[in-house]
Amino acid sequence: MKNIIVGLLTVVIFGLMAFTAMGGRAYQGGQHGKIIQNIGQTKVKQAVTTQEKDDRKKEQDQINTLKEKAGSAGAFKVSHKYKSKCSSCHGVNGSGFQNGKPMMGPKLIGQNAETVFKKLLDFKAGRKENLVMKGLLIKLNKEELKELADEIGEFQARQKALQNK
Repeated sequence: MKNIIVGLLTVVIFGLMAFTAMGGRAYQGGQHGKIIQNIGQTKVKQAVTTQEKDDRKKEQDQINTLKEKAGSAGAFKVSHKYKSKCSSCHGVNGSGFQNGKPMMGPKLIGQNAETVFKKLLDFKAGRKENLVMKGLLIKLNKEELKELADEIGEFQARQKALQNK
């Protein structure tokens, strides 16, 4: 019984394949085939346009990087530890802005060293929930946190000194 059903289904499938091959001009390269060909060419043109947009985006990213470097040239000097741990979220000078755009982290400039040190300890201990801060501070000891806090506490004085030059 199973063999009879399988045999009938095989005959039906071959019959459908023959019917499609005989009646479908799209498969034979006729008028419908040209329409399908045009659709394929349209997708290629869209892909080329997308590639051009990607290239423009890369160029814009490079320009933005250069602007950031130029913007940080006038900023006061900060330690390597601040640059690597803090500046990507709080800005090169702790303003919370970069190129006029707000950054992810809040403004640090103007805060005193003791307040910053307490906040850093809270982030590290998990009393203040912020996974990014905890991840950045987890390997730092209290002396290193104190150095960072002292440096951030001096930012306002450094900025005033830079403006007075």
